[in-house]
Amino acid sequence: MAYSTGSIFLLLLSTCYGQLVNMLSQYPKASTQKVHPIFFHSELRYVDNTVRDTLDHATLKTIMSNAVQNITYIKNQTFSEYIHAEYMAGVKNEDVKLSIRELITKYGYPLEEHEVITADSYILRMFRIPGNGPVVLLMHGLFGSADDFVVAGPKNSLAYLLANDGYDVWLGNARGNKHSRRHVSLDPAGPAFWKFSWHEIGYYDLPAMIDYSLNVTNRRSLYYIGHSQGTTTFFVMGSERPEYNEKVTLMIALAPSAYLSHTKSRLMRVLAPKGALIQTVLNNNGIYELLSDTPTMRVVKDILCNTGPLVDILCNRIVMSLNVFSYTELNATLLPVILSHAPSGASVEQVNHYFQGIMSGMFRQYDHGVDMNMKKYGRVTPPSYPVDKISAPVALFFSDDDTLCSSRDAYKLHRRLNNCVDMYKPPNEYHFNHVDFIWAKHFRIVIYNRIIKLLRKFV
Repeated sequence: MAYSTGSIFLLLLSTCYGQLVNMLSQYPKASTQKVHPIFFHSELRYVDNTVRDTLDHATLKTIMSNAVQNITYIKNQTFSEYIHAEYMAGVKNEDVKLSIRELITKYGYPLEEHEVITADSYILRMFRIPGNGPVVLLMHGLFGSADDFVVAGPKNSLAYLLANDGYDVWLGNARGNKHSRRHVSLDPAGPAFWKFSWHEIGYYDLPAMIDYSLNVTNRRSLYYIGHSQGTTTFFVMGSERPEYNEKVTLMIALAPSAYLSHTKSRLMRVLAPKGALIQTVLNNNGIYELLSDTPTMRVVKDILCNTGPLVDILCNRIVMSLNVFSYTELNATLLPVILSHAPSGASVEQVNHYFQGIMSGMFRQYDHGVDMNMKKYGRVTPPSYPVDKISAPVALFFSDDDTLCSSRDAYKLHRRLNNCVDMYKPPNEYHFNHVDFIWAKHFRIVIYNRIIKLLRKFV
């Protein structure tokens, strides 16, 4: 029996609900109850200013000195209630209902749309905010899309900030996401369309988008900025298609995702050993994509994230439990806009490829099993990516507080790269987590200022 993606999503929610209830039952319901430390990052010296203002000096001092323990929160408004209130305020933002096209034009930027066909016949959509300056290609992470670089608004989104500084901004979309669900002959409703991981995105999609944007602009090279999977795919391309290194003036990796064996994400560590089984079960039930932006999923998200108490029970707290936001950098009013544009879909194989990397501790091609590996690679195990072939200058932006991509793995990647020109960790007081590299409240100060200095240095 086959199940829809929406029903599987709801099934997963119901399956984990019991565990979530045990955890969430520790969250405060009265002003004198204890607060579970999940709501406080490793240190609460950097409590959000809005929360900090509601505390008297003695209480704040207590919180600062006992941040990693359960803390008695004296004031009436608990942190969870604060997040919920901020979230609900954001639901009223009209950007929740706008498409990426409507967002870009709403804020007064010119917009072009382009279609790119890869060597293996996938049809990709690119968005462009044209400018007279150098070309910058932005590439999103897993389950993301071009929307990721505009949803934070005109004052804090990477695409707008670059456009303001005169750059010619191109927004890529990997095969399979909501903007690139087309193929010359394959139907996304069938399994053949989804026979790809991030290897194919790096090997086919990035070269196609780079060549296209350079041809349109009559340029010889461009800047590349990727987040999470957007860095993975670049490292694939730079290793397997080394001729493209000459077309990249500088690559900036936000939350670099190559080696993942030291990931601190409990969810990833629990799921990774079962990756092959999960893929088999899903595929046997006719599921080859995850968290796609279909009409059904939009209805599900709207019910979960915009409807009364369900917002807190199923949406806010599940999002928080993923632990990819920093609680000091999270702009909770932005969450409804983010969730209206993401997730944007990915293949099951993409996710399992990351699971394989966590288990192997290596950055290598997809493991199809012994028999298929012998046919495809001529060896029992898949080959590792020769990242030492990457000659384009690379800057790594990473954090000790990133729960998905650890700083230990960033240093491991650094040791293997031959042209790493910058290793940048945001100051400790910001506690940057995985998605903070594109959505943090202090993104412009902490990340963009560093990016623009690098772009101006490598000309």
